[in-house]
Amino acid sequence: MDNQIIKEKVWSYKDEMLDRLEKLISIQSEMSAPTADAPFGEKPLLALTTALEMLEKDGFETKNVDNYAGYAQMGEGEELIGVVGHLDVVPAKKSDGWDTDPYTLVEKDGVLYGRGVADDKGAVVASMIAMKVIKDLGIDVNKRVRLIMGTNEENGSRCLEHYVEKEGHVDYGFTPDGDFPAIHGEKGIMQGKYVSKTSKIIDICGGTVANAVPGKVSAKVVSGSYSAEKLDAFFKENDIKYTLECKDDCDVIEVMGVAAHASTPDLGVNAISYLVVGLKEAGMQDEFVDFYCSHFGLELNGAMIGADLSDEYGNLTLNCGVISMKDGMVEGTVDIRFPVTLTTDKVLAAMEGHLEDSNGKITFDTLVNPLFFAPDSPLVSSLYEAYVEVTGDTENKPMVIGGGTYAKEINNTIAFGCAFPGYDYRIHNTNEWVKVDELLLQAEIYVHGILKLLAI
Repeated sequence: MDNQIIKEKVWSYKDEMLDRLEKLISIQSEMSAPTADAPFGEKPLLALTTALEMLEKDGFETKNVDNYAGYAQMGEGEELIGVVGHLDVVPAKKSDGWDTDPYTLVEKDGVLYGRGVADDKGAVVASMIAMKVIKDLGIDVNKRVRLIMGTNEENGSRCLEHYVEKEGHVDYGFTPDGDFPAIHGEKGIMQGKYVSKTSKIIDICGGTVANAVPGKVSAKVVSGSYSAEKLDAFFKENDIKYTLECKDDCDVIEVMGVAAHASTPDLGVNAISYLVVGLKEAGMQDEFVDFYCSHFGLELNGAMIGADLSDEYGNLTLNCGVISMKDGMVEGTVDIRFPVTLTTDKVLAAMEGHLEDSNGKITFDTLVNPLFFAPDSPLVSSLYEAYVEVTGDTENKPMVIGGGTYAKEINNTIAFGCAFPGYDYRIHNTNEWVKVDELLLQAEIYVHGILKLLAI
């Protein structure tokens, strides 16, 4: 199929692509309380039914898999190609620092803003357009091609786990929820929590989800339990924004950081870590503060708990994402991404003896081993060839990332897009964005990617 014909057909759907994305962005599909019919809340389900209706109108066979996930399918044959995206999003509020309403699609100078435009509703819509283009051009589809859409990727991927239980795996697949040109490896993931054994802090609350660097935290502490002058000096030295309100019975300290994905903590500024370390530097005598500063501090590599590990593909990273107070104890989340050549057992062994002392304890309840495909495997090489054919970019090569995608949940699948090299789309952050032209380019690449997989 001529590349120019594919490009022109993709671009003919520009207005329809924007219309679909506008509808999906307007749905606040954050996970919420489950109901009898909506396992992850009403809005993720609404996003799923809305997307399925769009695809049914396109003439595809569609199926809702128990309100957990759904798919649209074309083609025939024993083998199955899967394109696996998600319609749920991490929380967003304009008060967090958005310049626009995060649930209203806004276009400025060819750039789209809104929660999900990059992660992952934009990529799902681009995948819809790719399916439509293949169908419209009458291309012979000798395998079944399925656009699979989940609703719980941001909070555990139980949607895809349920889908696989009901529908099975795929023979070849990609999830448009990572980076171009292709991702052939994903670091292992360990998630858990820390709990203090005691603390004099009155209250503390910060962060939104475990898999994001916290952008804001607020704490109530006893007046006079620290030096306000030393705290101010510490924050100024580290260029940290904060407010201090002195009340009759306590001081309220609010620290502003910079949110980022937990897999790239170096791109953010951890508000929780700077607050707690700041209190330590300001002379606060507190068991929890001592525990946090001796196990996490400002480090991002897990060195304080014996986990400073690396391989040829990257280093271990650690993020403390959410903090709260319960029954007088401080507790918070820990998110570790570890190198692809290691295992959870090896990482746990390295941390042995470092996870508990008289002031607190760290435990892990989610243990996920890495995903790895050889760069020259048919799956990786085929998708990489599709990327190069469309973009001409041979400088960037398939990579390993710290983020966990749907690829870990379904066989024979890697992440392929949606992020282009060199850009920070502020995923899991305020003012998430994507260029209109890039969404169309994504769709064009996905057409070529599917055609390459059909040819295997």
